[in-house]
Amino acid sequence: MYQERRRFQRILLQVPLFIRGRDAQGDQFMELAKTLDVSGLGAFITSPRFLNVGDVVTLTIPAPSITSSALVPAGMPPIQARVRREHEAGDVFLVGVEFLKPIA
Repeated sequence: MYQERRRFQRILLQVPLFIRGRDAQGDQFMELAKTLDVSGLGAFITSPRFLNVGDVVTLTIPAPSITSSALVPAGMPPIQARVRREHEAGDVFLVGVEFLKPIA
């Protein structure tokens, strides 16, 4: 029987977010992406852009409209994360990121 060894449980959760960072040429970028799963230490996301392992990116969850039921508080600050793994899957990249400050 397989035993989960992660310190935080992963939650299957698809949330749109923006990824901000710098590309290989040093130019800033911002891309729309989404999470596939999230834990207190990191997330597994889809990205339209290749991200280098080791790079630090900023993840921002768009503020919901006033009329929507908010899963995320409108004032949630951006999250700094380090790219830990990445691979291509068709026309997107699957990226594992580790939060620089765990979310408890």
